[in-house]
Amino acid sequence: MIRIAIVDDDSTSIELLKSYIMQYQRERGEEMSVTAFSDGDELVENYKAEFDMILLDIEMRFMDGMTAAKKIRESDPEVVIIFITNMTQYAINGYQVNATDYVLKPVSYFSFSQSLDRALLRMGKRVKHYIAISVKGGTVKLGVAEICYVESQGHRLIFHTKTDEYVTFSTMKEIEEKLKDFHFFRCNKGIMLNLAFVDGVQDGCVIVNNEMLVISRGRKKDFMEELTNYLGGAI
Repeated sequence: MIRIAIVDDDSTSIELLKSYIMQYQRERGEEMSVTAFSDGDELVENYKAEFDMILLDIEMRFMDGMTAAKKIRESDPEVVIIFITNMTQYAINGYQVNATDYVLKPVSYFSFSQSLDRALLRMGKRVKHYIAISVKGGTVKLGVAEICYVESQGHRLIFHTKTDEYVTFSTMKEIEEKLKDFHFFRCNKGIMLNLAFVDGVQDGCVIVNNEMLVISRGRKKDFMEELTNYLGGAI
């Protein structure tokens, strides 16, 4: 179930978007629930991070959409925000609140459905993935997004997270295959790091979780390319 909030002070616009969402559900086979708000302040007041997506009109009587989006971002960095507007110059400023997209009024079903497609793709990237690793006394289900880096020590692998370390007996080649689709990079023979945790590069090392991890000279160029592509959203 995808939970959507529509925020618009024009009831006609709300009904149009609702009809488009119903059509989209039929065509794509998605299950969606819709909650409507007549102004930005109505959404922001007592806001809870309960929506997956917010369709937000920019021009509203009491609290405009950009102000509402900034307030929402203070407590909810994940929700997808799509601006609905008839003024392109306002929509361009959406990067300030990490807006996914904007749709220009009058809204056509085609442009709206394309925007929803992009939003769902972005939401799909947040799906949690896990790997099971054997540890002393049993098995641990470890979230891939929680792994800062994997360290090889002989026949042991150490999975480093923000708060814990998990030791298992395996090979780097085996775990590299499991993590190949999740933005990990082998910066040297014994370290494979999660690009999401890279805080900087300094003196031939990459900074991950306040640790300095050596980048092999022969891998530095490839690492910088992978990091640049990751930060730019190209992969």
